[in-house]
Amino acid sequence: MKKYKITTFGCQMNVHDSERLAATLEGMGYSKVEEEADADLVVYNTCCVRENAENKLYGHLGYLKTLREKKKGLKVAICGCMSQQDAVIEKIKSSYRWVDIVFGTFNLHRFGELLQANEESGRMIIDIWKEHDENESAERAFVPASGREVKHKSGVNVMYGCNNFCSYCIVPYVRGRERSRKPAEVVAEVRQLAADGVVELLLLGQNVNSYNSGGVSFAQLLRMVCEVDGIERVRFMTSHPKDMSDELIAAMAELDKVCKSVHLPVQAGSSAVLEAMNRKYSKEDYLALIGRVKAAMPGIAITTDIIVGFPGETEEDFQHTLDVVRQVGFAGAFTFMYSKRAGTSAASMDCQIPEDIASDRFNRLIEVVNPIVYEENKAREGVVVGVIADEYDVERGVLTGRSDCNRTVHFPASSELAGQLLGKLVSVKITEGKPFYLLGEIV
Repeated sequence: MKKYKITTFGCQMNVHDSERLAATLEGMGYSKVEEEADADLVVYNTCCVRENAENKLYGHLGYLKTLREKKKGLKVAICGCMSQQDAVIEKIKSSYRWVDIVFGTFNLHRFGELLQANEESGRMIIDIWKEHDENESAERAFVPASGREVKHKSGVNVMYGCNNFCSYCIVPYVRGRERSRKPAEVVAEVRQLAADGVVELLLLGQNVNSYNSGGVSFAQLLRMVCEVDGIERVRFMTSHPKDMSDELIAAMAELDKVCKSVHLPVQAGSSAVLEAMNRKYSKEDYLALIGRVKAAMPGIAITTDIIVGFPGETEEDFQHTLDVVRQVGFAGAFTFMYSKRAGTSAASMDCQIPEDIASDRFNRLIEVVNPIVYEENKAREGVVVGVIADEYDVERGVLTGRSDCNRTVHFPASSELAGQLLGKLVSVKITEGKPFYLLGEIV
């Protein structure tokens, strides 16, 4: 039996894509291993949102070349967002000619065919589609338990692509324009997953709020999904603040299955920077939205993305970002220094911020964010929360899962009890809030 190892860079969309690839390989008789040295096939599912992710790929390829020289027959495949860029393809062809297969974001479902073609020819196979083919069935691919990282949880793509063209973002160029799946297809997949033991869903899209298929909004789709028997929890990401409607807020508040947590990337607190980013909302708009969300769902956990060092950002602009962080009280924040992406409008903007200034602002942002996240976690002490048990650490005797508010919770359990609780909703009393997770005990 041949063995495979998939390494995923980037977002939850990529994670779900990797699960689809894993399901394909499992169906071809491959088995999963944890180390590249044990694999007969190594797959890198790439991200190009930030330069650091690209550098990681090339670093991995450097190591893999040495491994490949020692292990004859080892095959290497590269896919994902980086593969959609012409410059990346040229670099692979010139500097990494030993790579076996390169494919992109629109033809993941063809991976099995590409692998077979490489095995037959022995030549590098490069197959990049520049746009979605409406006649293909890639978006209806069901991921069985063999491909899912956690058997009782699954992502479900409800839409693909993005029409926003934020000035710093490469995603619309590598994932294509927005296209929403038909509601009946989504619900049919959810039913199939529920029958296969899935209890928690993550509805996925670059901007789920703009979902629209035949006049069905994302709020309406959310209600349809929650009607499926067997599904106990529903999350979604990512939401764009400009498209988060009062209809969606009301649906979230009313539907018990929908987790009371939401990821709302603010990116910056300055209205001037937000305009330069082409985000289509102001600081005031964002704070007003947060106010409506909190009024409808008191105690909701709000997480975000923040970029510092965007071209032209002043110290005053940065202080506005800190002000938003303090006013909102985020339950978590993914923080980044601006990364110039070739092909985006921000890459050619004047007033690129020197790295030392951006780094200083990044460090100061962390100094504000982390204590607030810690305070939010401490505020949960004494509260009983529902946690779906995801995994068990035998050595520590600890179960781990996520609460309704999407916080990681660790709680002790015997191995016998853990076997009964995995994949089940457990009532846990929070005993201690840590900086980045919660500790609890079964009620």
